[in-house]
Amino acid sequence: MIDIRLIRENPELVKENIKKKFQDHKLELVDKVAALDEEYRAAKKKGDDLRAFRNTKSKEIGMLMGQGKREEAEEAKKEVGRIGAELEALTNREKELEDEIRGIMLKIPNIIDDSVPIGEDDTHNVEIERFGEPRERNYEVPHHADILDALDGLDKESAGRTSGEGFYYLKGDIARLHEAMLAYARDFMISKGFTYFIPPFMIRHDVVDGVMSFEEMDAMMYKIEGEDLFLIGTSEHSMIGRFKGQMLNEKDLPLALTAYSPCFRKEGGSHGLEERGLYRVHQFEKQEMVVLCKPEESMDWYNKMWSYTVEYFRSLDIPVRTLECCSGDLADLKVKSCDVEAWSPRQEKFFEVGSCSTLGDAQARRLQIRYKGEKKNEFVHTLNNTVVATPRGLIAFIENNYNEDGSVDIPAVLRPYMGGIEKIVPKK
Repeated sequence: MIDIRLIRENPELVKENIKKKFQDHKLELVDKVAALDEEYRAAKKKGDDLRAFRNTKSKEIGMLMGQGKREEAEEAKKEVGRIGAELEALTNREKELEDEIRGIMLKIPNIIDDSVPIGEDDTHNVEIERFGEPRERNYEVPHHADILDALDGLDKESAGRTSGEGFYYLKGDIARLHEAMLAYARDFMISKGFTYFIPPFMIRHDVVDGVMSFEEMDAMMYKIEGEDLFLIGTSEHSMIGRFKGQMLNEKDLPLALTAYSPCFRKEGGSHGLEERGLYRVHQFEKQEMVVLCKPEESMDWYNKMWSYTVEYFRSLDIPVRTLECCSGDLADLKVKSCDVEAWSPRQEKFFEVGSCSTLGDAQARRLQIRYKGEKKNEFVHTLNNTVVATPRGLIAFIENNYNEDGSVDIPAVLRPYMGGIEKIVPKK
């Protein structure tokens, strides 16, 4: 959510930003909220004036009663009563306007960074840099579902009976590998100075409103029937919500946190290639990083955070690239975002395995997260980034470490988490 002063002082900037995000249907919201804000401020001023006048009249009543002027005092009491009724109506209208303004402000996108490329959708995202070269092979890498089947590590058929499409069982060495990647990601982030968390996996509606847009919530979140609780789509949601309504000390910033969680999303399996495997599923597990910092530090943290994901995947012998997200591909709360994509030998192209974003003070403004500075209280900036989300990360690992004989190499960094084994061999 942007500062309403931007709409008061520079509405054209807000409108231009909406156009850059190809959301022209939201242009009318700027004028609408400006008119409501003007009405709100007028009502508030009138209310303040009436309160001051009532206070004066109330003192006057006491003076008149002391002077024995009962008749005049009674008239003044009647006037105070009329003012009270008018004030009550004004106060109710102020609350209505506040709620209406906030509802609209939640729909107006955040101001994107000047460096963000302009484009309507993800086809206009821009490659920044590649890290590592794909391994040379003179053999074909099978579909990851076939590799996992040969390793006796995947059972989607049973999951279909218990839970439906978009669910899966991992088993044996593959299940162990899945957890090894997460455990290694945890320790990797701790070594970078991040504090490890396991957060709540369900959050209330007011936290959901604070961390994401309505469009994202409708597309992603599972609601718990009969309760004010949602299953999280990423641990960022509950980690940022942890600071809702808090005043932080400047000396405690930045807060660098890393969290493990299962994640639940409404996205179903896609057609063709993705239908068989684990590209799009309803549940997965993720190691996330979250930072709360002062505004002037946020871009430095943004660059450090995506570089940690690159470093993690390169330590697993997985080539990756970074991709700058264009304006139309940014969620409404984001100021700037880039994806980390892993190389798929099977498809001979890159696919997303992580996303790093800075959201400016948008989440902090929605959730009222401030820090006490030397001169004034300010909103913190919030950032989030995927260390690894698996099974997406597992797919990248399996394909890039696959050998012609069907075995999968285990890089040195993962062996302590795998009981020292150096490769997983086919069972079928």
